Amino acid sequence: MARTVTRDQVAAALAALAAAGPAPDRTTTGEAVRASLRWLAQQHPGKAVEIRVPPFAAVQAVGGLSHTRGTPPNVVETDAATWLGLVTGATHWADAVADGRVTASGTRADLASLLPLRVDQGG
Repeated sequence: MARTVTRDQVAAALAALAAAGPAPDRTTTGEAVRASLRWLAQQHPGKAVEIRVPPFAAVQAVGGLSHTRGTPPNVVETDAATWLGLVTGATHWADAVADGRVTASGTRADLASLLPLRVDQGG
């Protein structure tokens, strides 16, 4: 994780995203993706799962066995719009996995219990 992010920074990034309407610009989208990924990694530290939202960011999170080289055994990957939908609760984890908007491989790659993010509650 490159740097820490505060609850207020995440809330501000998500508010800017909401204010941008249905087609936010790349800068607003990128800031919301990076802030939300960092927040998730801070709230659920570890290196058991790599969460990728190309081209904006990737983090390692969730406790458990970690990896140090090569492709990690637990990977979640999705596009920015889907990630932000999961973060805000507009998209449900099971639906996004079922229709292919999220790829999740590995026994620890189910993030349903961690999403949507609860920035106002600290988790």
